[in-house]
Amino acid sequence: MNIFDYLKWRRDVPFSVSPFNEVDNLILAELAYTDFGGIVPGDGTAISLQTAYTRFFLVHTRESILSSKSYTAPAPLLMDDMFRGARFADTKLLFYRNERDIQTDLQFSAVTFLLPDGTAYVAFRGTDGTLVGWKEDFNLSYLTGTEGQQRAAEYLSTVGKALDCPLRAGGHSKGGNLAVYAAACCDETVQKRIETVYSNDGPGFKPEFLAGEGYQRILPRIVSIIPDTSVIGLLMMSRAAPQVIRSSASGMIQHDGFTWETERDRFVPAELSETSKLVNQTLAGWMNQTDDESRKAMTETVFSMLEATGEETFSGIKGSKMKSAEAMAQSVKNLPKGSLPELARMISRLGQSGVRTASSYIQGIAAEKLQGKNEAPRIPEDGE
Repeated sequence: MNIFDYLKWRRDVPFSVSPFNEVDNLILAELAYTDFGGIVPGDGTAISLQTAYTRFFLVHTRESILSSKSYTAPAPLLMDDMFRGARFADTKLLFYRNERDIQTDLQFSAVTFLLPDGTAYVAFRGTDGTLVGWKEDFNLSYLTGTEGQQRAAEYLSTVGKALDCPLRAGGHSKGGNLAVYAAACCDETVQKRIETVYSNDGPGFKPEFLAGEGYQRILPRIVSIIPDTSVIGLLMMSRAAPQVIRSSASGMIQHDGFTWETERDRFVPAELSETSKLVNQTLAGWMNQTDDESRKAMTETVFSMLEATGEETFSGIKGSKMKSAEAMAQSVKNLPKGSLPELARMISRLGQSGVRTASSYIQGIAAEKLQGKNEAPRIPEDGE
């Protein structure tokens, strides 16, 4: 079962009978990927879920949704069973925002759901397919307080002051990071009314952010959910112990929340895979060997090459491979002196970190086989 199956099974069970749960959270976090532009008002004017559904499918077709290769494309289809069942039928939507700014590396979108149980769920969208959206993700490796994070905190403060009900916040992927940041940095009177913050396979933060008072106050209310072969959800640092769940997919595709397996009103529990530990150990080792300036330089170099194509999305680059390749090759000639050698050094460090981690892992397997042990090999700690 996935969240579509859950909706068919539980759509007639109201929150008064079965309270809001982690699966409900993911449904709303995924629904935030829907383009509600021109459909859901950006102010405090609320519309019903059925109205949002009707307006959306007046301008979008199911064929276009089903033909899309984006893993977030099915999000609008969640509304099919949501507005037809007692659980979500009386849900209202308001405060829709969708902003992009190439100059400030901003990709931010959020929407608020007023739920039948008298609470509000503030949903932050994860990364879309735009270059600026992905660049902001890379910025998280060396910045605290990106444009998107600051927008998220302002948004949650605004929504919280406009509403007088208990609050939840959440998101998938970068949306989970934004939800935690917003909950930690929003107006303190709003923060006190937040019941739970959900990070659905969202990346973590730099250590100095985790030491802040705002994060410490919200920490007991953070629910971190990751699939058993998570990569994104284990990037950087978090003080919230992750809840590991099962996905029907494998590898990086597990990041897709539509593959997460459900049973009754929860996700199927699992244990973190050795592959996930190995990959994340490699990335952690690389992060420890590079400083903020080096990560910034790599980000600027890579994205200056991508932006030279004139395309705004990765799908656009893929669709014009020859033209994009020529543009990127030309852009290399215009890079600042020293950019390419630094990029090469960072890639080399990543490779070296991977080799060391894999070597330690293989040695552990060999040693345990020789000793006749059955337990899993130890993954080396950071810095080993």
